[in-house]
Amino acid sequence: MNKTYIIFKREYLTRVTKKSFLIMTLLMPILMGALMFLPGYLMTRENDKAETIAVLDRSTLFLGQLEDSKSTKFQFIPEADYNKIKDNLKNTEYYALLEIPQNILTLNKVMVFSTKQINLDVKNHIDWQLEKKMEDQKRADLISRIGIPDLEQQIQSTKAKISVETIKVGDDGVGKKGSTEIAMGVGYAAGFIIYFFVFFYGSMVMRGVLEEKQNRIVEVIISSVKPVQLMMGKILGLAAVGLTQFLIWIILVSGIFMGAKSMFGSGDAMQQMAKAQSENVMMGNNQAAAQMMQTMEPNQFDKIVEQIEGINFPLIIICFIVFFILGYLLYSSMMAAVASAVDSEEDMQQFMLPITIPLVVAIILLMSVVKNPEGSLALWGSMIPFTSPIIMMVRIPFGVPWYEIIISMVVLALSTYGMIWIAAKIYRTGILMYGKKPTWGELGKWIKYKN
Repeated sequence: MNKTYIIFKREYLTRVTKKSFLIMTLLMPILMGALMFLPGYLMTRENDKAETIAVLDRSTLFLGQLEDSKSTKFQFIPEADYNKIKDNLKNTEYYALLEIPQNILTLNKVMVFSTKQINLDVKNHIDWQLEKKMEDQKRADLISRIGIPDLEQQIQSTKAKISVETIKVGDDGVGKKGSTEIAMGVGYAAGFIIYFFVFFYGSMVMRGVLEEKQNRIVEVIISSVKPVQLMMGKILGLAAVGLTQFLIWIILVSGIFMGAKSMFGSGDAMQQMAKAQSENVMMGNNQAAAQMMQTMEPNQFDKIVEQIEGINFPLIIICFIVFFILGYLLYSSMMAAVASAVDSEEDMQQFMLPITIPLVVAIILLMSVVKNPEGSLALWGSMIPFTSPIIMMVRIPFGVPWYEIIISMVVLALSTYGMIWIAAKIYRTGILMYGKKPTWGELGKWIKYKN
C-alpha cells in the first residue's frame, strides 16, 4: 500500500504542478462557454449584412408594407425597371428580385429570382412578411363584408400567452420554484463533464502505460513494485488530478454566482416585500397583499437565482464525485489493461473500439434522456454500469428517487471492482509481453492465470 501511495503521489504532483494544468483549469470553463455560445454569436454576426431585395408588387397590396430585418431589406421598384433588373441581376445592387403577382390572394405563390440559392434567413423572412400581410388583408376584407368593425379587437383579445411556473414539492411538503430549462442545462453539463473527464483521464492512463512499456521503463519499476500496485497508483493519481480540477471549477463558479447575486440581485427588496405581505395577511388584508405582490415583482435575475437555488446542488456534487470516481476507475482500468497488452498505437486501436462504444452511446442518449428523464430508456441507461455515470448525472437535477441512485451506485461499484480485478490480471501478464499482438482468446487465458 505504501508503494501504491508513492506512485499515486508522483502521478498527482507531476501533473498538478505543471503550468499547463493551472492554465487549462482556469481556461476550460471559458473554452466550454465559448463552445456553447460562440456558434450562435458567429451566426448573428454573419447576419449583420442585410441583403436588399427588389420587389415588384403587381397586386399593390404590399406597397410600403414589408418590414425590414437585420438580414433583409425590401426596395420596391416600378414595372418599367422589372425586365432590366431581372435580365442583369448579377450586376445590380440587389441580392434577389421578388415578384408578387396580381392575384396573390388566390394564387398564394410568389417568384424570387436570384443568381444563387438564397439563404434560409432571407427566405423565412420573405415568407413570414408576406403571410402576415396577407392574413391582415384577408381579415380586413372579412370585416368589411360582415360589418363588424371591432372584429379585429375581438380576435386580438382572444390571444393569450401563458407563463408556466414549476414548483418542486419535497418530501416535507415544502415547495421550491424550479426551472425545467435550468435542470436540463445542469443535467446535460454534468453528463458531458463526466464523459469528458472519464475519456480524457482514462486516455492519459492508457498512453502513460503504453509509453512506459515501449521505453522499457516498466521493467525497472516492477523490480521493486508489484504490477497491480503500479497500475492502481497511476489510476488513482490521475483520478485525484481530475477531482482537483473539478473542485477548482466548483469554487470558481460558486464565487462568480455569489458575486453576481450580490451585485444584480435585490434581496433586500424581496425581504421587505415578504415582510409586508405577511403583515397584511396577518391583519386579514388579503387584497392589499395581492396588490403588493403584483406591484413588487422580483426582477428577472432574482427569478433565475430562485430557480437555480431550487436545484439540489449538494446532492449533484456528491453524486458527481461518486459517479466520476467509479466510472473513471471502470474505464481507466480497461484502458490500462489494453495498453499493457499491446506494443503500439495501431494495436491499441483494435481493442479501444469496444471500450469507447458505451461512452459514445451514452452521449448519443443524452438529449433523449434530457427530454424524458423518467422514461424507460433513461432508467435502464442509469442502471447499466457502462452508461450509468453519464445518464444518471443527467437525471439527478430533475429529481430521482434515492433508491434508484443507491442501486445505480452499488451496481456500478460492483462492476468496477470486477473490472479492476480482470484488468489487474491482464496488466500483470501483459506488461512484460513484447513482440506479439494478443488475441481476445489469449487475454481470456491471462485472466485465468493464477499467481
